[in-house]
Formats: sequence, structure tokens, C-alpha cells
Amino acid sequence: MSAEAKSGARLCPNCKRLISVNAKECIHCGWKNYGLSGLGTGFEKIIRSLGGLVPVLIGACVFLYIVALLMDLSALASPRGLFGLFSPGGEALYRLGMTGTYPLAQGQWWTLFTAIYLHGGLLHILFNMIWLRNIGYAVEELFGTSRAFIIFTIAGVAGFLASDLLRVAFTVGASGSIFGLLGALIYYARHRGGAFGEALFRQVGSWALMAFVFGFLFPGVNNWAHAGGFAGGYLSALLLGYQEIRGERTGHRIAAIVLALITLAGFVLSLTRAA
Repeated sequence: MSAEAKSGARLCPNCKRLISVNAKECIHCGWKNYGLSGLGTGFEKIIRSLGGLVPVLIGACVFLYIVALLMDLSALASPRGLFGLFSPGGEALYRLGMTGTYPLAQGQWWTLFTAIYLHGGLLHILFNMIWLRNIGYAVEELFGTSRAFIIFTIAGVAGFLASDLLRVAFTVGASGSIFGLLGALIYYARHRGGAFGEALFRQVGSWALMAFVFGFLFPGVNNWAHAGGFAGGYLSALLLGYQEIRGERTGHRIAAIVLALITLAGFVLSLTRAA
């Protein structure tokens, strides 16, 4: 009987293969038993217990949309056309963490994170959540829960930074993050190659083209956030890698937790500044 068998075995938290109970590093995927690894694994367990990353993100966006509506019910009585149907008031969105040139000029950098989860109307959130549901599961499966969240967040921030360069005064929405998920899928398809990669590239490429064209057909769409988000998602995927070539590491999980905490703290800062 081998020494490993005598000392017992357990599953690697990252790749789920058997390793020694005393192992400090997985011989299969390179996962290291840092003290913070349990914290990162716990983050993913919480997300999975709630149904996965996509339901959590959709739930957060819908919850904050309802909160924004309830903060200023009088805004619902203002006629704004089809695309302004059930739109939260501008003051409510600002208090919750709307971003743009003005908030950023006031030093409210955290709004780059909070504005991802805010939406300006019923159709705005409806379209974004449909897109998120359609592509989010694929990104989570291919990149892992933590990396998918990192891509989603970094892409959203990149999109808002791009729109700030064009002096967009106020902006909200997850569309930059969603375009980032499309960018991540494009990277995966190109890098993986083969019949599957080529087929995925054609499919996702057609979706991305359709989404970009759609943005130019309707007024009030922040197309610079779309472009910046797409680039941010592609580059994030390039730097982070995907499951088939490199499993998620503790660093990925800790980074996801940090981004989540920054976002939560951002909402607290926005609400306390507005109080």
C-alpha cells in the first residue's frame, strides 16, 4: 500500500481529483493549499447554493431595479415613451450609484461597479437580463464561477470608462458587462479552435454583431460602453484563461470576492453620501 493511501486521500477543491490529505499542492492541477483557499471555495459554494452565478446576477439587477422604482414612485407618472416605460427617477438612480462623467468627476469611482446593476427602464433591464441568461451560463461553465464574475465586473467597468472618455454625463446598465461575456466567448472560440471552436465563433460572432447593430438602431443606447465592455471581456478572458487549459485557482476566487465586496461597499457609499 502506498504512503498516500496510508495517510488518506481527499478531493482537490479545484479539479476534484484525489490527492493526499497532507498535500500542500495538487499534483494534477497545481492548486495550492493556502489559508485563504477555504474562503474562496466558500464563495463559490454560496453562489452555487443560490442556483449559480447567472441567477444571482439577475436577482441583484431585478432587486435594485425594484428598489429604484420604489424610491421615487412619482417618476412612474412621467410619460417617457416606450423606452422610458417604468423608468426609475434619475435622483433614485444617482443615490444608488449611477455612474458617468459627473459622478466620476465628484470622486465617486465606485459607481463604475454599482452602475452595472442599475437599469433605466423596463425594456432596458428586460433586454439585458435575456442576454445575460442566454450567454451567462456558457461563460460560467467554460471559465468557472469566479472567473466569469471577474470578467462580468471588469467588462462593466471598462465599458463605463470608455463612455467616460466620450463625456457621457450619466449612465447605468449591465450591457457593457454582457458585451464582455460575448468578448470572452469570442476569445475562447478563437483560442480553442477546432470544429467546436469555429462553430462557436460563428454563432457568438453573429450574436455580437446583432447586438452591436441593435444598439445603433435605438436612441439613448451607450454604444461606447458596449465596445469598451467587449474589449474588457476579451482581454480579461485572455489574461485569466479558461477551464480546459487552467482550472480556477485560489487567486481567482479571492479576486472575485474582492470585486464583490467593492461593489457592495460602493452601494453603501452611494447611499450614505446621498443621505
